[in-house]
Amino acid sequence: MKPGSLLIVAFLAPALFCAAQDKMPVTQDTAKPAAQDTAAPVAQKAAAQTVSDSYVIGASDIVLVSVLKEPTLSSSLLVRPDGMISIPLLGDVKASGKTPLQLADEVTAGLKKYIQDPNVTVVLSQMNSKKVYMIGEVGKPGPVDMTPGMTLLQAIATGGGLTQFANSKKIYILRSENGKQQKISVHYKQALKGDGSLNLILNPGDTIVVP
Repeated sequence: MKPGSLLIVAFLAPALFCAAQDKMPVTQDTAKPAAQDTAAPVAQKAAAQTVSDSYVIGASDIVLVSVLKEPTLSSSLLVRPDGMISIPLLGDVKASGKTPLQLADEVTAGLKKYIQDPNVTVVLSQMNSKKVYMIGEVGKPGPVDMTPGMTLLQAIATGGGLTQFANSKKIYILRSENGKQQKISVHYKQALKGDGSLNLILNPGDTIVVP
């Protein structure tokens, strides 16, 4: 091939390569996230709501009482040591020993004397009367105040996290149900990586043991 021809080919080669690149289809990663990535938070939220609905209110808990279209009757209330809360129009109402749904029904019945078709909801804000317990290689062993829907990882974080001597593979939960104690194995590292199904919802009175 003549030197002039070689010069023309060398000049045109980059342009032809760019044109070919322009015509190449652009691919995008359209893969959907794994099902557990979206399903786990939903399941966890549902579990937390179930815990809240079945929770028995105690002294020092804080409940949010809301009456639709009645802001003066809606407020966040601390359950006193005698188990009572004070609600406008009704005065003292016994909250201790009831679930949020039972308390809402009682407040609704009382307000019917003053308001037509009152719409009352009671939400548990803080579980100060219930605790879980941390034992072993954690920063702050001892009781931990529960929050609604508290999970394993949240409790460990509140307890100061694991120490450098902790055996994360042998963590377990001791739980008493119907008079029987059960030992629940914990998959701490997998939960820490984002597997929501392994970040267990705790029950009041649970003991987390970290060897």
